Amino acid sequence: MSLLRFTVNNLRCIEHAELEVAPGLTLLWGGNGSGKTSLLEAIFLLGRGRSFRTRNTERLIRTGQDHLRVVGHVSSGDYSQTIGFEARPSGVAARVSGRTVTSLAELSQVFAVQVIEPGVHKLLEEGGHRRRRWMDWAVFHVEPQFVETWLRYTRALKQRNAALRTQPEQATVWDTELVRAGEVIAESRQSFLEQLQPYWQETVAALSGLDVQLHYLRGWSAGRTLAEALVVSRARDELRRLTHSGPHRADVAVRLGGRPAREVLSRGQQKLVAVAMTVAQLRLLQALTSTTPTLLLDDPAAELDGERLRLFIEQVIQLHSQLIVTSLTSESRLFGAPERTFHVDRGRVQPV
Repeated sequence: MSLLRFTVNNLRCIEHAELEVAPGLTLLWGGNGSGKTSLLEAIFLLGRGRSFRTRNTERLIRTGQDHLRVVGHVSSGDYSQTIGFEARPSGVAARVSGRTVTSLAELSQVFAVQVIEPGVHKLLEEGGHRRRRWMDWAVFHVEPQFVETWLRYTRALKQRNAALRTQPEQATVWDTELVRAGEVIAESRQSFLEQLQPYWQETVAALSGLDVQLHYLRGWSAGRTLAEALVVSRARDELRRLTHSGPHRADVAVRLGGRPAREVLSRGQQKLVAVAMTVAQLRLLQALTSTTPTLLLDDPAAELDGERLRLFIEQVIQLHSQLIVTSLTSESRLFGAPERTFHVDRGRVQPV
């Protein structure tokens, strides 16, 4: 599915904006702080139910307002759907074609959207939560039933952790469901990483020339089942009142020469490797599901020199994705001539 048009109300500096975007390339240009990135955040909310800049959705609400709202229309051929997302201090809610979604994860199945922005290097630098999200977003598309399994696991984990805090002796009641769903999640993630490898090796070599390896860490000790790991960690779980073994602790180790890549790579190299992770992921989705996600590019030239930028552009163009790109100037032609151009200035958006 691709995005046809969207409306934004009360998001950061944007009071109201309506945009019809192109099936190919749309350019958003304007000065720093004008609201360009906020428009990308709005689009990202439609497909993810969260921002790529902050975990606290409440912070996105325009100062002095009590809510934000984004409505988008997405289409695949003759089939179209409407997505509505709303955030208030009390929480968030989303609807798809009038139906309230039970989990924001469902949005990913309706509208596939990915972003490459100046902070993309955090995919390597920060903790495993970012890499788990990177993994799971792809698995959601490859295995549609994964969403339900993930929700079952999350519910069981919350109940087990609640029991550990109040009635530790009751926590094991949730072990059966945790193990059943957790093992399936681990297998699905492992399968994704294995299928990704040829795309990953080709893309990271093309972008960086580095032999960076991706290794899946499932979240509990190798050589044990999850059931066995829960038994072994029971005393620790009860002491710290938290479940320590399971796919919620999984990670993707990014290594160069056996060392964590973040320890040996420059910021520019980290960015290229993180971009390679994203591009390889999108290539795999195209191959397995015929899904071509909408790709948001926020200031794509940041921190990349001439040759690295050329390689990056080459990889992105080969995806044939719907592109929505921000730039400081209207003359930007990094990805060709835009089909639609919008000027953004102090939260106001005008078609050019």
